[in-house]
Amino acid sequence: MIHRQIISSSAILAISYDATTEILEVEFHDGTVYEYHKVSKGIYDDFMRASSKGTFFNDRIRDAYTNTRL
Repeated sequence: MIHRQIISSSAILAISYDATTEILEVEFHDGTVYEYHKVSKGIYDDFMRASSKGTFFNDRIRDAYTNTRL
């Protein structure tokens, strides 16, 4: 299991990332959780540096990667 870390975002509560499987797990404030597959570490690093993580997620991640709702 990947341990999620709380982040500062109006849309997203917490995230986790596994570089081995390239899975980004995103937990939203409404309680839903998704796994985004084949997300490179570079994208994850950019996401963590973004001043608005919610905007970065919407612009770069949300529709760009296959996802699974947990």
